[in-house]
Amino acid sequence: MNIPSSILTLVIGIVLTLVSLWYGQNHGLLPVAASKDAQEVDAIFNLMMTISTGLFLLIEGVLIFCVIRFRRRKGDQTDGPAIEGNVPLEIFWTAIPTVIVFILAVYSFEIYNNLGGLDPAASRNTTTNQVAMAGHNHMMALGIGPSMDDKGEGSPLIINVNGIQYAWIFTYPETGIVSGELHVPVNRPVQLKIAAGDVIHAFWVPQLRLKQDAIPGRETTLGFTPNLIGTYPIICAELCGAYHGGMKSTFYVETGEDYSKWVQANAPEKVAVNPTKLNDGEYLAPYAEEMGLSSDVLAQLHSEHNHEL
Repeated sequence: MNIPSSILTLVIGIVLTLVSLWYGQNHGLLPVAASKDAQEVDAIFNLMMTISTGLFLLIEGVLIFCVIRFRRRKGDQTDGPAIEGNVPLEIFWTAIPTVIVFILAVYSFEIYNNLGGLDPAASRNTTTNQVAMAGHNHMMALGIGPSMDDKGEGSPLIINVNGIQYAWIFTYPETGIVSGELHVPVNRPVQLKIAAGDVIHAFWVPQLRLKQDAIPGRETTLGFTPNLIGTYPIICAELCGAYHGGMKSTFYVETGEDYSKWVQANAPEKVAVNPTKLNDGEYLAPYAEEMGLSSDVLAQLHSEHNHEL
């Protein structure tokens, strides 16, 4: 039975579409997505994989068909028919890529803007209302107030990131913690303020689908909300010197309870105080025993200071 070419073309088109859709969503080429932003990036990547898979199968299929169908037959020394051009076909294969590129450009721009690409400070992770709650979260991080729950309520966790040869240094202004590892509670917005102390580095966490240059003399902002508990690598993605390959750290996404425990275990025990603002008694108190000063002497110094005030 001879199948009409139109029906055969339709069947092939449906098969190519189904295969492309399936592979575009099940390619397994990306690591686990550890944030909502990463899921948005994955969505456009999956769309690109779907389109590229369909185009690859279509073009390679046509090439293979032409190689077999129009191959030179044995004993045939004639040339094929002269073809000057096909305007409708040329318009078709020019218009289709144009439409595809336009759709991908609009879609990728929307995601880029959602991630704070045009204005990081105004991204959904760093709103003014969230910043206004920083004091409340400072108390929660220290264990003074209620601990951060896993629903992500509260202000962004602001962390200063400094890239130096060959390490990442993370400073938490809320608690005064300085660490070589990045710890954050799950579902809480995080705002990284990234800089470099020597040469250009690049902060990259594949599971977040985020990569940001760390530039000397310039601070850049990166916002995200982790939503998957786990341990992920932090990699420098910019050649920064002889030991660039060893410039790695670890990113921990923890429950609110585990994060609070980490804060309590690593928070500085004493806060640095400006000695010029201390009176004589307060300044000498830590050294009283070593210097042989009695409590009466310290009390007298403190009393004289208060009298002078």
